[in-house]
Amino acid sequence: MPRLMPDAGPQRVLAVSNFVYTVGSGLYLTAGVLYFTQAVHLPASQVGLGLGIAGFVSLALGVAAGHLADRYGARGVYATTLIVQAVATAGFVLAESFWPFVLAVCTATGAKAAGLAARAPLIRHYGGDRPQEFRAYLRAVTNVGISLGALLAGRLVQVGTLTAYHLLVIGNAIGFAAAAAVLVRLPAVTPGPAAGGPRWIALRDRPYLLLTALDGIMAIQFKVLTVAIPLWLVTATTAPRWLISGTMLTCTVMVIAFQVRASRNIDSPTAGAVAYRRSGAAFLVSCSLISLAAGIPARTAAALLLIAVVIHTIGELWHSAAGFEVSFALAPKHATGQYLGVFGLGAALAEAVGPGLLISLCITWGRPGWYVVGALFAVTGLAAPRAVRWAQREQRTQSVATPVSPATPASLR
Repeated sequence: MPRLMPDAGPQRVLAVSNFVYTVGSGLYLTAGVLYFTQAVHLPASQVGLGLGIAGFVSLALGVAAGHLADRYGARGVYATTLIVQAVATAGFVLAESFWPFVLAVCTATGAKAAGLAARAPLIRHYGGDRPQEFRAYLRAVTNVGISLGALLAGRLVQVGTLTAYHLLVIGNAIGFAAAAAVLVRLPAVTPGPAAGGPRWIALRDRPYLLLTALDGIMAIQFKVLTVAIPLWLVTATTAPRWLISGTMLTCTVMVIAFQVRASRNIDSPTAGAVAYRRSGAAFLVSCSLISLAAGIPARTAAALLLIAVVIHTIGELWHSAAGFEVSFALAPKHATGQYLGVFGLGAALAEAVGPGLLISLCITWGRPGWYVVGALFAVTGLAAPRAVRWAQREQRTQSVATPVSPATPASLR
């Protein structure tokens, strides 16, 4: 199990900021969909539609924020996205109908996508020789925070009052604001020199775009834990509601314990391709088991769901480690923010289509939908190795470095 905090310095500042952020996020990730369906009383179909709209709105913001972070400094851009998330999330308490909900969730989701891209140059700059491994370390810290948030969320969901749900939302907003306050202690990263050639080079990298799309399809698996399982557990099984937190905690504890170790063994794009394939197979098995939890006694359903979550999390470890490796290894250093912003389009794709897709297939259709979703993950995993080989061939053919010109002062841009 990794250390909770590194030695004093920029890595510790990033880890503390990330930890504070994710304690608040754990509240919302565990029960956010229930807040809108149980407290605001929006139909599940409208919640899925609103989350989908938010995902599409955020698609371009990650690329733009990553480019801004490369050119003008990652710390300021990232801190700004955290503040926007805090304000937008606090606005959830005012979202009492569909369109205010859409406005608030679009703003929050867009700021989240922008923040992930803006943070990438900080991770690469302060991550040491293998920023992929530091990224995996941050994900382990993330899950420590999420597990604490999930414990609090479980209690609030059990109470089930409007006040309890409002506390859940406000706690999340406070976490974002506190994370920004911690981040200002991080030394600023001097923007790199501007590269010659087209400005939006990542959008012209076809193999990288294909990997982004495949990773985005695979990233729908994150919504299985935060959207599909809570709704499936409440509407289709007799398992106790507190198991919603139990499933989230099972996942987070495993990630805390094993994410760094899993990433350490995935140290090349080729190894990442194999990990993608393995994760697809694991998701197929877990989705099949989740489907079987309906219509059986409560204890049996609970046990089956927990087994499925363990298998799902093994797939998640492989998927995350694969994404860390290929996204950094195949991105040029001078355009880290832009490339990671493009790669973040995959996560935005999952945000856009994942909730609606899972609700339609797994909740509305029921058991057969779980098999379809599992098969989708498996096929995507099988396609990833071919895409990685294409990206490696393209990288080898571009052996001559892109000309780099001195940075243009911001005042002259």
